Amino acid sequence: MAKRYKRHRDYGFFDQDIRLNKLSELGDPLERLEQGIDFEVFRVLLESSLSKHRKGKGGRPPYDYVLMFKILILQRYYNLSDDQTEYQINDRMSFMRFLGLTISDDIPDSKTIWNFAERISDLGLAKQLFELFTKELEHLGLVVNEGKIIDASFVEAPRQRNNRNDNKRIKSGEGKELWKDHPNKKRQKDIDARWTKKNFQDYYGYKNHAKVDSKSKLIDTYVVTDASVHDSQTIDELLSEKDKSQELYADGAYVGQEEVLINNQVINRIHEKGYRNKPLTAQQKSKNKEKSKTRVRVEHVFGFMENSMGSMFFRKVGIKRAESMIGLMNLTYNMFRKIQLTH
Repeated sequence: MAKRYKRHRDYGFFDQDIRLNKLSELGDPLERLEQGIDFEVFRVLLESSLSKHRKGKGGRPPYDYVLMFKILILQRYYNLSDDQTEYQINDRMSFMRFLGLTISDDIPDSKTIWNFAERISDLGLAKQLFELFTKELEHLGLVVNEGKIIDASFVEAPRQRNNRNDNKRIKSGEGKELWKDHPNKKRQKDIDARWTKKNFQDYYGYKNHAKVDSKSKLIDTYVVTDASVHDSQTIDELLSEKDKSQELYADGAYVGQEEVLINNQVINRIHEKGYRNKPLTAQQKSKNKEKSKTRVRVEHVFGFMENSMGSMFFRKVGIKRAESMIGLMNLTYNMFRKIQLTH
């Protein structure tokens, strides 16, 4: 006979400990994240940047900035909306443990989470937070610098339903002039995202162009563009002095950037590309196959984001917010990759 549970049972501290221990036994990824990442590293940057931008001294004191930052990391790992984030923090013990909260603590609501994310976006802090953590990874010797891989992945956004004339004006750079008489509608319109097609499939949104350390599979740096920008157009922005004399791997989409590679003094390991009436030779195919053994490692990066981080989908509007969200997404990936490399 099935065991029947009493409703409205009063739970004590021991019950909570039993449940948390069970979560640990099952492999709570947030517990590993909390144990493997020193989030206090980000405190000085967060407090120095956000405190001086507070509007006045009155009103309710702000939540701890590191706590709010950890909430944004939660959002990116589980790809949650602001409303869902508030609900899940209240509902899930693993979320509360990760944030250092108890059942009696005041929990930030969705509006507070939205406001904090907006401030991070407005100040361009996501890039700074990513770079700060990258320095920590370099200090630990995890960024090996024995080869780099470049690739791009789509980050889709909610598809807009505009008429043909509006779309034409958006593409010509006149998007800011639209819907002035309907401010509420205007706030919902993304005039920065773009359509593109790849392998006969349509995409709408943005692109995450990433340069990855070929040995560690850590993201070295990144550039965010709308989806219509060709993958190869960001190579110059992604490469830096540190990449000199390193091998650079990329697929055939990056063919034609030889001058950029020479200027940056990197070793060309880009896949060769066949053309109509000029197919690849057996030797070229063999070389490409050998390069693929390294280049394919970048697919593991985007695969983790797509499968373990609830897919790459942008819920808001505008390139500025997309840059912030994608930056935090890349940072979240690097945090989990760091744990894999050190544990």
